[in-house]
Amino acid sequence: MKIRSFITAGLLSAVLIASNSGCKKDNLENNPNIANEASTIPVSLLLNHITSTIIRSAGIGNSEEPWGNTHRLNQYYVSNYSYYWGSNFYNWSNSDHTYDLLKYAVKMEEQAQKQFGNTTNIYFGASKFIRAYSAIWLAQRVGDIPMAEAGNPANLTPKYDTQHDVYKNSLKLLDDANAIFNTKISPATANNKFDVAGDIFGLTNLQWQKMINTFRLRVLISLSKRAVDNADLNIPAQFASIVNNPTTYPIMTSNADNVKYVYNAATNQYPIQRTGNTPYNNYANMGKTYLDLTTANQDPRTFITSTPAPIQIKSIASGGNGKMISDFTAYVGADMNTSQAVLFTNAPSGFYSFANYNRYYSSASGANCEPYIFMGYPEMCFNIAEGINRGWATGSSASWYLAGINASMGIYGLSNNQVLTIGDLTGASQGTVTVNIPQFLSNPNVVYAGDNATGLNQILQQKYVAMFNNSGWEAYYNWRRTGVPAFSQGGVGIGTTNNLIPRRWQYPQSEKDYNATNYLAAVQSQFSGTDDLTKDTWLTK
Repeated sequence: MKIRSFITAGLLSAVLIASNSGCKKDNLENNPNIANEASTIPVSLLLNHITSTIIRSAGIGNSEEPWGNTHRLNQYYVSNYSYYWGSNFYNWSNSDHTYDLLKYAVKMEEQAQKQFGNTTNIYFGASKFIRAYSAIWLAQRVGDIPMAEAGNPANLTPKYDTQHDVYKNSLKLLDDANAIFNTKISPATANNKFDVAGDIFGLTNLQWQKMINTFRLRVLISLSKRAVDNADLNIPAQFASIVNNPTTYPIMTSNADNVKYVYNAATNQYPIQRTGNTPYNNYANMGKTYLDLTTANQDPRTFITSTPAPIQIKSIASGGNGKMISDFTAYVGADMNTSQAVLFTNAPSGFYSFANYNRYYSSASGANCEPYIFMGYPEMCFNIAEGINRGWATGSSASWYLAGINASMGIYGLSNNQVLTIGDLTGASQGTVTVNIPQFLSNPNVVYAGDNATGLNQILQQKYVAMFNNSGWEAYYNWRRTGVPAFSQGGVGIGTTNNLIPRRWQYPQSEKDYNATNYLAAVQSQFSGTDDLTKDTWLTK
């Protein structure tokens, strides 16, 4: 069934209430600054809203941007003082939603049909991607969701589709989107900008198509637990058809195809600057989950993202450990399991590493740091390596694994024998280190072990490191699906009743308020009547 909308009764009711209570009907009709249903709205304007808001920057359990709470709960960094950086607790409840993306995608389709006279233009291809993205964004968080019946104005209480059907329909939407691009772009137009005015990512026609197919690979990999017992989804076959047929299914070929969210000093400051956290960098430490991986592997990305823990490089005579700044064991992450009271005591005592001040705190535009990647080539390389490791496609998983590592190094601008200045908490220089990439690649933990469980573990670990502070909740979703890397949990710092990380979110409050009958039926069929955060959905059982 074709998705129509995610606009629930709650959202529609809110719009009606606001319209009827805010001003008189005749004022709304006569307001020259408000477009009515018959108005022509430039598709670029609608696309601009979609691309500028697809990365969640606010809301319950969102803040997907760098140093947002999403990446704290991905265990890349840890707050040691909740007043400035928030709690480390995983005590989330109701999920947010992506109804706004769906609403604008539907409107973009209406306007594209009106302005281009057909339903096969590339804006329809883009809209199918947005429909699929918004559906999966919510379904992977909560389980079954309204899809086939949602958006019909005659039915304000749409039934829920199973998570299986949401994924099946979304994969079909992505395939249809790719087909539209195949028929609408040519070698002469492939490298033209998709929409100079509307696309905040600045992608070409071909790069939009690559993004669609790269996202489809991400979705298929996310279904690894369902690849055997759901033959109708054809998960391995779909995966192989994309990987082995780049003419029909173009995918990213380098970092140049990364979908990047660019910041600037004037209107879209780097999040740390925008949220006023610049003076409070001493209240956030690097995460143990992340640094345990990079330091054990002698990974030079350690030097790019982090400072040495002060007590580690303090002289022995002064009560420290006397290590060199080039010593990977001098970089120590804070454990998410630990209570904030203990973290708050340990941090000023120099027990933990901090973020690289000069890289992340020194520019309002984020000029010195890596861009925020919404979807990128390194992740795609690791996804393909994982699929080949699982036997879904032919090819060299080792080559794709190495390509993912090298691409991630490229994002940080790292090269062998490069000299890096290491700063302290304030950014003051502590000396220099020399990047040794061959040492990292030859580390026994990194040398690919082959298409086996050990090799799969290596792929997943390197994907986690490569997604540092980008790719939204993907690090959490990969952990939930595979258990890799081993997230810290079980301690009081997790903040849940059982001190374990939740397996899902509860449904948006609007579903409970305005679609109660279908919401309750969905909760009953999936979780025996309780909207339980500790239960796995069909996706990860």
